[in-house]
Amino acid sequence: MKHVKRVGLKKAKVAIAGKIAVILHCIWVDGTSFDWGHAPA
Repeated sequence: MKHVKRVGLKKAKVAIAGKIAVILHCIWVDGTSFDWGHAPA
C-alpha cells in the first residue's frame, strides 16, 4: 500500500502487472508448473 500512496493507483497497477508479466514469462520459458494452493518446498 505504500507504493500506491507514493505513486498513485494507476501507476501501481501498471508496476504490479509488469512484475506479474515477468514472472509468467519466466514460468512459460522454464516450463515450470505453478500451483496457487501450495507453498514452495
